Amino acid sequence: MKKLLAALLAMMMLVSCVAAMADEGSEPDWSEYDRLIAEVKAETDFAAREAKMHQAEDILMDTGCIVPIYYYNDLYMQKPTVDGVYANLFGFKYFQYATVEGSDTLRLNLASEPDHLDPALNSSVDGACLAIASFGGLYTYDAEGNLKPDFATGYEMSEDGLTYTFTMRDGLKWSDGSDLTAKDFEYSWKRAASTQTAADYSYMFNGIKGYPDDLAVAASEDGKTLTVELEAPCAYMLDLMAFPAFYAVNQACAESVEGWQENPGAWANEAGFVVCGPYMLTEWTHNESMVYTKNPNYYDADNVKLEKLVFMLSADDTAIYAAYQAGDVDFIDSVPTDEIQNLKDSPEFHIIDNLGTYYVSFNIKSHLFDGKTVEQAAAMRKAISKLIDREYIIDTVGQCEQKRANAFIPEGMADGQGGVFKENDDAYTYPEEETAGYFGYDVDVEGAIELLKEAGYEFDGEMLSANTPISFEYLTNESSGHVAIAECIQQDLAAVGITMTIRTCDWNVFLDDRKAGNFDVARNGWIADFNDPINMLEMWTTDSGNNDCQFGR
Repeated sequence: MKKLLAALLAMMMLVSCVAAMADEGSEPDWSEYDRLIAEVKAETDFAAREAKMHQAEDILMDTGCIVPIYYYNDLYMQKPTVDGVYANLFGFKYFQYATVEGSDTLRLNLASEPDHLDPALNSSVDGACLAIASFGGLYTYDAEGNLKPDFATGYEMSEDGLTYTFTMRDGLKWSDGSDLTAKDFEYSWKRAASTQTAADYSYMFNGIKGYPDDLAVAASEDGKTLTVELEAPCAYMLDLMAFPAFYAVNQACAESVEGWQENPGAWANEAGFVVCGPYMLTEWTHNESMVYTKNPNYYDADNVKLEKLVFMLSADDTAIYAAYQAGDVDFIDSVPTDEIQNLKDSPEFHIIDNLGTYYVSFNIKSHLFDGKTVEQAAAMRKAISKLIDREYIIDTVGQCEQKRANAFIPEGMADGQGGVFKENDDAYTYPEEETAGYFGYDVDVEGAIELLKEAGYEFDGEMLSANTPISFEYLTNESSGHVAIAECIQQDLAAVGITMTIRTCDWNVFLDDRKAGNFDVARNGWIADFNDPINMLEMWTTDSGNNDCQFGR
């Protein structure tokens, strides 16, 4: 039965791809992908659901717009005096139960100036860590990576799995001392999902009935319970409850700034806003530092030992590491590339697992593909992928035993029915069977040249002819590791005469330009928000705020 289902889905995919390839222009028809993701979200047969997710990844990878480089892990440095910091597979870092020997302050660096502090609008990992420090959800993760109740005490689920009722903790307060109830979560979820807010992560609410503007979320009159009605059973419902987009924000504060309807995140652009988590942002010197002070009204304040978190805002790895060496910061999660080998034996240097993929993304609307058919544009992108030496990037830049990537869904991700998604099985075999991916790991110059010829490019031996040049800009943020990877790719492509220039910019500018499609090719990465492939597939739907490749736009 499983093989029959897989075969049927494969035939459907072939028909849809042929239809897409018949369209004029270089952009594929994205309606089939959107339809598939909608079906996955509604599917109750978990075997059929997995088959459809494989089909969706096949469509995604066939565009060539996603060029996976390696599967993520994470590194950080921590002084021996620091204890109690923990992280999980999704890149979230938790500081609320940390201690620093001989001090009531933890000094640290995560990144440069954050793009958003409003948890509904944030879409970066560092922003998620800041949201965790000052807000909270119904559930959270403990130090072992297990889900546990946070602002809720528990839940009841209907027999059909379509209705959840969460019970709130007693005595919850906002940082200004006002009561926090289920009504605040009702408001916050409806705000985050609404078309007016236009949050990048609004699509994560689309499994709830009434999405986007009539969300079936209701608090009881006394604010003690929150009832949620789903379109279909959701195996990762509690993971969503622990994700920052589902955190509570204070309505009076969020709507206190003039023009909040047009600029919904304006309330959190300066220090002093109302929060509900372990720390409050009390000082913010933009592009320099942020000071978070313990929130006495946090429900678990008795177990929060540190009075302050002081964040150094910088993306300069050299400056960050110098500050760490000088004792000015106690915790950093980036170091200069040329220091990694010297630090790997240090007890202060840590490598932890992540569930995600570092990749290069193409803007499908780039003028680079003008005049090309859908097939030719995809062939160009796949050719570039074949030229990249992933092992060299890992050995010389990553240096932390990352694994080469040949699929967007990372190794180890669950399949939603007790197995691992990125494995060949009776129901599905990857196009590249031996490596369980979409291409071999090794550089293939000959294969790249053949693809470029299919795309209409001429060659003089192994070099592009001057008659058909290829030139484009690569966008990245100002981090030594990301720039070094860009330089490796630049060198790989130059081997056949492709000209790639590198444009670097500040972190928040980089995020905005990539989101807006102001790029040809950009460095990218995605660490899963929860352990299910749909999280990494639904981000590419036409309406998703995280659809950097601009599919279907």
